[in-house]
Amino acid sequence: MNKIDGIYKIISFYRLQNKKYNRRNRRKIILKKSIKRYVWLFAANLFISAFTFGGGYIVVPMVRRFFVVKKHCFSEEDLVNMAAVAQSTPGAIAINLSALAGYKTAGIAGASISCIAAVIPPLVILTAVSAFYKTFISNTMIVAVLKGMEAGVAALMVDFIIDMCSMILKKKSLFLSAMIPLSFTANFILGINVALILLFCCLLCIFQVLCKRGKMK
Repeated sequence: MNKIDGIYKIISFYRLQNKKYNRRNRRKIILKKSIKRYVWLFAANLFISAFTFGGGYIVVPMVRRFFVVKKHCFSEEDLVNMAAVAQSTPGAIAINLSALAGYKTAGIAGASISCIAAVIPPLVILTAVSAFYKTFISNTMIVAVLKGMEAGVAALMVDFIIDMCSMILKKKSLFLSAMIPLSFTANFILGINVALILLFCCLLCIFQVLCKRGKMK
């Protein structure tokens, strides 16, 4: 009996050690995955911020390329919703969108890392430009490069607008489809502020949802 008890104790000890080893292994794997995700988030946002000129909604196609198309961190619809939130909240749209994309991908830590990465390139570039402003502004080559970038930015914007419109039209909602030309007319022709248009569209959508709920009851 003593021998059997001894063997049982040895087996129990090894099982316990094995469980501890597996737990440690799992923790290491989770930690490695988290570090990889954070490094990728930092690198992606650093690249987006460094090579996206024009600000505002120009950053959206780049976020789409990295987060939606390549890594599938979230859907196209999530991106559109985040872009609307980034526009309507205080601060730069590029920073707001980076924070939202980071939060959606890796929580609060992801949002913090994304914000830091998004701020670094403009801070460095603006510091350099402000130090050598006269040299930059008088250089015809730099002016030509900036003009060329304007064309690229316009192409990115058109591509993103087409994707957004096609996604809305796929829903086959007359209400949402009518909002596209009406919003464009309100801003481009009537000159109404974008924030007011977004607020009005939000209120209309809330009203539509409330009406649907009332009919269901």
